[in-house]
Amino acid sequence: MTQKNLAIVVVTYNRLKLLTQCLQKLEKQTYAIDSLIVVNNASTDGVTASFLDSYKGNLPLTVIHNEVNTGGAGGFYTGIRYAHQLGYEWIFIMDDDVFADSRCIEQLMKVAHPCMVAVREYKDGQLVERAAIEYNLSNPFYLNPKRQAVCDKYKNRSDMPATIEVDNVAFEGFMIKREVIDIIGYPEPKYFIFYDDVDYALRARKAGYSIKAVRDAKLIRQLPFDQQGAIDSWKAFYMFRNLFHIHFKFGKNVFVRNKPYLLMIGSIAVYCIKLRSWRISKEIIRALKCAKYLTKE
Repeated sequence: MTQKNLAIVVVTYNRLKLLTQCLQKLEKQTYAIDSLIVVNNASTDGVTASFLDSYKGNLPLTVIHNEVNTGGAGGFYTGIRYAHQLGYEWIFIMDDDVFADSRCIEQLMKVAHPCMVAVREYKDGQLVERAAIEYNLSNPFYLNPKRQAVCDKYKNRSDMPATIEVDNVAFEGFMIKREVIDIIGYPEPKYFIFYDDVDYALRARKAGYSIKAVRDAKLIRQLPFDQQGAIDSWKAFYMFRNLFHIHFKFGKNVFVRNKPYLLMIGSIAVYCIKLRSWRISKEIIRALKCAKYLTKE
């Protein structure tokens, strides 16, 4: 083990209770953590910053206080860049609303594949790992490029093999080796939220690295997934913009690269009826206009 073997990056924003419990779980890891880097994404609750600055736990904590909220994408960019520049061999990244089982890091390091992801479940044990076993950007007739998630194929964690290759990840339990970052660079902060992790996984795979989900590396998700709530909020713009951009950037043929125009029409039709609101149509149209030039902004 080198002196700078493992850094963990946690991004937080206005969720002190969850953050506190998240750190408590990390304190119980059976694998030594050389550095914990918490990116405080300009929390406005008046307590997160002071808690981190006065932290008395046994983790080797470094706090980065962002002056503005850069979203999850900007937070992970900041944390990964910081850890990489300090020379860490392995970087494990997570949100504050997932709690690591005590042997989570140990199980990942037993596998020690350059790109790995821990497997998520809810508190009741329900498997909710949504990393895609197949993420298809070659067939223009697939409305959703995610064809099958881990939790679609396997009902329980015990049904899974020890490792399974996946096409994408979530930045909730992703571990990456330094050599991969040296080649593909840092995550793209301009996504703000949504699909920054998909982009990073696709870049890693394009560089020749496979990604393995490690069954026995367990993360417990504390909050339910709420895609419908996101669509009916300010998050909708980012969700659609970034999905469209993924197609423009990574589509494997001209038909897939132009599929966002059809997705825009279909999404407006579906969600205007479902939400009984024309507001969403304006956000989807704006998202498409911005998507193609996202990395040029």
